[in-house]
Amino acid sequence: MNTKLTQKQIGQRITELRKMKGLSQEELAKSVKISRPSLAQIELGNRGVDILELQKLSLVLEFSLDDFMSKDFKAGGFESLSHQGGEGKKAKKIEERISVPTLQVNKFKNVLLYILEHCAGKPNVGETVLYKLLYFSDFNYYELYEEHLTGAKYKKLPYGPVPQKLDTIINQMIDKGQLQRVKTEYHGYPQTRYLPLEKADLTKLMASEKEVIDKVIEQMSDWTASMISEYSHNDLP
Repeated sequence: MNTKLTQKQIGQRITELRKMKGLSQEELAKSVKISRPSLAQIELGNRGVDILELQKLSLVLEFSLDDFMSKDFKAGGFESLSHQGGEGKKAKKIEERISVPTLQVNKFKNVLLYILEHCAGKPNVGETVLYKLLYFSDFNYYELYEEHLTGAKYKKLPYGPVPQKLDTIINQMIDKGQLQRVKTEYHGYPQTRYLPLEKADLTKLMASEKEVIDKVIEQMSDWTASMISEYSHNDLP
């Protein structure tokens, strides 16, 4: 072993090799007998890999441990082992599409309504705070259970992560009479707020999901937009 790698470097190298082999996270995880969420965390650099797992990965992805751990490692050097050619590129595109979490629109709407039921009356809970409460509910649930709560993807914007497709979903909910958009001012600044016009369907939320959301609401729903935005920058995965 020629150099000490960070978890992030190991994760990036495994991701590159997996994609060159045209394997999905699901397929690779099954081959080395770990869960897909565990592999996702390894690839993100959030979880370490023990030597036994690394040996299994080296067998499936066909790399030598010495080469893998060297600072001169190039994933392209293993291309000949994968025998993929043009097919590999196609498989890579398919895999990338599959590994993205699928947005569960109905679940997302109920989580949004549930948060608003508890927080819409608080003067600080405008759009920015609402987005972060959604984000931390999703993020904390994944950290605990390695499963997606709503499957929402988040865009990194200057004032913190914002759920993609949120505007579309909110407009649909307004059209259906589930939400009302209100323009107000908070401490002299314009603020967009949302009021729930119906209750969340709690049968769509498991007890573990509700517990995580409740904890996020309890911890963060009184924070100002700037406080929660600054915190979310520090906590981005």
